Amino acid sequence: MVARHVLVSGRVQGVFYRATCVEKAYRHQVSGWVRNLADGRVEAWFEGDDVSVQALVDWCGAGPPRAHVESVEVEDVVPQGFGTFETR
Repeated sequence: MVARHVLVSGRVQGVFYRATCVEKAYRHQVSGWVRNLADGRVEAWFEGDDVSVQALVDWCGAGPPRAHVESVEVEDVVPQGFGTFETR
């Protein structure tokens, strides 16, 4: 199991970024969470097998159709053992 902490900048709030991220996480069987930050970024935590987590990280670079992603910061972190994926 691997974990990644992700910060996404650009037009990523108000474009169904979090809702679509939840759908993708369920599809890839990734646990963790996603939330909006006050500064306009989206923050996420992904845990699962390497291939599935990487699929979510890759998706973050594009986001849903109405998003305009400017940058994605990714940090390897220690898995915390989340059982589901949720919006915070």
